[in-house]
Amino acid sequence: MPANPTTPNITWLYFAILTVLSWGVYGVILHKGRGHMPVGPEAPNASLKAFLFVCIAYAVIGVAAAVLLQLRGSNWSFTGEGIRWSLVAGAAGAIGAFTLVLALGSAAQIYKGAAPAAVMPIVFAGAPVINTIAAMLLHPPEGGFKSLPMPFLLGCVLAATGAFLVAKYAPSNTGGAHKPAAAQIAPANPAAK
Repeated sequence: MPANPTTPNITWLYFAILTVLSWGVYGVILHKGRGHMPVGPEAPNASLKAFLFVCIAYAVIGVAAAVLLQLRGSNWSFTGEGIRWSLVAGAAGAIGAFTLVLALGSAAQIYKGAAPAAVMPIVFAGAPVINTIAAMLLHPPEGGFKSLPMPFLLGCVLAATGAFLVAKYAPSNTGGAHKPAAAQIAPANPAAK
């Protein structure tokens, strides 16, 4: 059945939702992977070992993209500017993935298995704000930055505030060891009673 020309194509929305789902579980799964790496003297290297396999997964997906280009009959033409910007984007993504595993490793010392609940809200609420700023710098709004509507600015502040609140007060974030209840604390000197 042919598409109705008056109906907007929302395929992009399906891909966006798949991206949200993929990236939404990314930190949790990555933290689980680093948690299953060897312990003992190798424990400090767990994040880097997990990142190594993230890179391998990227390479496999890259090969799949090349196969898809071939199946679509691409002529494999590229431009220098397109290659440069794409490599910069790839570097930004790889650096982000690298610093994410380092953040999860550092947060695990405090939050243990709940590290993703502390780290990922900051990443996923902060990234859209940075994305918006970068997009406006590359493509300034009509009328300049003074023309930005107040609801937009408020949304940026709320996103940053929301990230902080979700990260700080997530139910799975214990903040470290629990303090023992007063009834469980044994007196230091039993004879002092």
